[in-house]
Amino acid sequence: MKWEGGRESDNVEDRRGEGGGGGGFGGFGGRSIGLGTVAIALVASIFFGVDPRVVLGLLGGGGGGPSPQVQQQRQADAPKATDRESRFVGTVLAMTEDAWTPLFKEQGGTYKPPRLVLFEGRTDTACGAGNSATGPFYCPPDQTVYIDLSFFRLMQERFNVAGEFAQAYVIAHEVGHHVQNLLGVSDQVHNAQQSASEKQGNALSVKLELQADCLAGVWAYHANQKQAILESGDVETALAAATAIGDDALQRQSQGTVVPDSFTHGSSAQRVRWFRRGIDSGDVQQCNTFDARQL
Repeated sequence: MKWEGGRESDNVEDRRGEGGGGGGFGGFGGRSIGLGTVAIALVASIFFGVDPRVVLGLLGGGGGGPSPQVQQQRQADAPKATDRESRFVGTVLAMTEDAWTPLFKEQGGTYKPPRLVLFEGRTDTACGAGNSATGPFYCPPDQTVYIDLSFFRLMQERFNVAGEFAQAYVIAHEVGHHVQNLLGVSDQVHNAQQSASEKQGNALSVKLELQADCLAGVWAYHANQKQAILESGDVETALAAATAIGDDALQRQSQGTVVPDSFTHGSSAQRVRWFRRGIDSGDVQQCNTFDARQL
């Protein structure tokens, strides 16, 4: 993936080294949206998604942690990180800003970029205490993506998924949740889940996550059109990542059986299909998973 020398976003906050610690499996009180799908508290099942009970605040309640105003002040006071990993994250975030800003403008809207926080172990969020064990996640109340960069090493070690474009897919997926939040999709799904059965709530969550995959693909299409970021093999690495994090693949690896009714993010085939749909078309209208006859 070609990214070096590109603009870095000013919306990155580096909290690494603040001594948050990595102990425990802290939960979220508010609605957080993550990339994975398995309850990580299971021993030997440290995958990288938010506990399904946490997705879109199924546990209910308000957010703990500092207010967005306090976090914004914290961001302003923090020095900008310069290591390669943080520069990569900042550049990819800038690419999402450069793609989504004109797309929103074309529809008469205004894109408000999310913030992105780099942390180690544990950090405060408007959704409660964020833990690196949950993997990358998006918190709607503070409109912030949270990432512990050790997750990218976990991708390679546990899932044998390497490559910077696969990492960019992870970031773009979480920014996809931000787009859903700005468009009101996240709130609609959350409200619908309040009166739904567990099975119906899981099905809504799957559609939300697959749409975020498709939106990540839309970003990749436009970023490549603007900056020619894709190199040979890049798309395949993203598809490998999407395959590795399918609910069926994760359940098969963690418990040996697959339970479709418990899916919260979609099967490997579905995740690949919707990411490819986004990257092939570059059209947000193609990402309407909620009206799709077949996921």
